[in-house]
Amino acid sequence: MNDTKLTASELVAAYATGELSPVEATQNALRVIEERDGETNAFCLVDAEHALEQAKASEVRWRDGNPIGWLDGVPASIKDMFLTQGWPTLRGSRCIDPDQRWDVDSPVTARLRENGLVLLGKTTTPELAWKGVTDNTLTGITRNPHDPSKTAGGSSGGSAAAVAAGMGELSVGTDGGGSIRIPASFCGIVGLKPTHGRIPLFPASPFGPLSHAGPMARSVDDTALMLDVLAMPDHRDPAALAPPVSTFREAVRRDVRGLIAAYSPTLGFVDVDPEVAAIVKAAVQSLGDAGLHIEEADPGFADPKPAFDILWSTGAAKWLDTFPAGAETKVDPGLRKVWELGKTFSASDYLGANAERAALGILMGEFHTRYDVLITPTVPIPAFEAGHEVPPGSGLSGWPDWTPFTYPFNMTQQPAISVPAGRTSSGLPVGLQIVGPRHSDDLVLAVAKLLEEVRPWP
Repeated sequence: MNDTKLTASELVAAYATGELSPVEATQNALRVIEERDGETNAFCLVDAEHALEQAKASEVRWRDGNPIGWLDGVPASIKDMFLTQGWPTLRGSRCIDPDQRWDVDSPVTARLRENGLVLLGKTTTPELAWKGVTDNTLTGITRNPHDPSKTAGGSSGGSAAAVAAGMGELSVGTDGGGSIRIPASFCGIVGLKPTHGRIPLFPASPFGPLSHAGPMARSVDDTALMLDVLAMPDHRDPAALAPPVSTFREAVRRDVRGLIAAYSPTLGFVDVDPEVAAIVKAAVQSLGDAGLHIEEADPGFADPKPAFDILWSTGAAKWLDTFPAGAETKVDPGLRKVWELGKTFSASDYLGANAERAALGILMGEFHTRYDVLITPTVPIPAFEAGHEVPPGSGLSGWPDWTPFTYPFNMTQQPAISVPAGRTSSGLPVGLQIVGPRHSDDLVLAVAKLLEEVRPWP
């Protein structure tokens, strides 16, 4: 059995019958990393020895009939933004000293360990996860497994590329402006940004109310299973939500036929590549044919990029101000520009942007009294040439210019998921985004599951 083609759910079922073992699955994942990561550059750290030790312990638990979680023994990776005991967390930066004590696990890492997942290593990120593609001067350029000349997206591009290429079944990313959903769309996987606070964060992100963590997988079922693992409270995050009252692995099978979905092809202000638009429209039609009631409707807000820019750049400036003297000469030049921009804003500017963020949340709350979910493209363009922040020759000034479907819903803190909708004529994946009201992670997953059923993704 080629377990690199299996989902995490299928792997666990094979463990239960003895058809596969966690050791075999981990060996296969490590083999694929050896074969493919030279081309994709998804990992900045691989610890094969430690991964096999974890897999052997899981194998014993399965043999004795005592697995410690629904994903015990499943190979997984962690974006290099999360603290991991025993491994450095460099966040793609030359300004973070690797030679220091690394003796703390973030909440995400702790929950994965507690549930028996096999941690293969850490995945790449742009410096401090600041942009929508994945490259930095420390680890280089991360590339798309479907076409290595193209970007994997970002900032969780390493995680998306790893999952898409079969280098482990699961990963965890961060999302402050689309950083899970963008690479999920470009790499053809499922990526969920849950309701803010659903997954605890420590240390607190300087990007504050924009910051989310979320699961990345090859199926909606796996995404739900992973959310069950990650959605437990942690005392180190005072903004963390209470534990879920039911499991997401059960909620994903909720019957959503008859619910009302607003389909907004452009949000009223986005220019969308015609091929992307056609693929998403066809996927929406499939949802309608399956029983979801579709109405074309825009939420009614203007592009909130000016307010997002203030929130994003001031967060970056606050973080970079903690770096050692001389850091401005070492950081990514694009990040340095964001740092400098953030320093130009006052506390009043920040509070004004935060007020706009709150107003946008109120508007979307009212919108969802009429529509159960909102459906849009995830990204208005397919993946472009790797190593560039914006598509070459586009005239765009920065990554938010080509991600207008994602960052508004970081501002509103709503759950949003990207699910594969189809491929372009050149074979590049295209994602469809489903957005729900705050705290409706279960609903978003259920609609995503329906799409997966009516438009299966190989």
